[in-house]
Amino acid sequence: MKKRRRGGWGSGSEISAFIGLGTDFQGQLNFEGVIRLDGRFSGKIKSEGTLIIGDTANVTAEIDVDTVVVSGEVHGNILARNRVEFHAPAKHFGNIRSPIVIIDEGVVFEGHCQMAEAGGNFDKKITLITKEGESKVDQEVI
Repeated sequence: MKKRRRGGWGSGSEISAFIGLGTDFQGQLNFEGVIRLDGRFSGKIKSEGTLIIGDTANVTAEIDVDTVVVSGEVHGNILARNRVEFHAPAKHFGNIRSPIVIIDEGVVFEGHCQMAEAGGNFDKKITLITKEGESKVDQEVI
């Protein structure tokens, strides 16, 4: 099954696995490539690939992936090294940690969001420009 690019999950990427509506899966999910969840899942999800959570999905998990695209309901924390996208009617109850976060109108998000640079570096350098025109570099750790 070929899917078109929607945002950041790659042009022409093929879905390598599909957990459909009516499926209830518990445990740890490790995968490569792109996987789509439309059923129920609880446990842990870890991958360097892309996770697509469809609008009929209900996921209770700690998620650690490269990219995640959410249209369903997620309970748990998300760590995405590349990006997170939430498209209506998505609901997320938990924390997000990612360099790019996209939340469409109509999405419910209850939690905290921490944005990092690509590669997970959360150290931020801030340059301050004084009234005299001097620049000072300061470092802040979030």
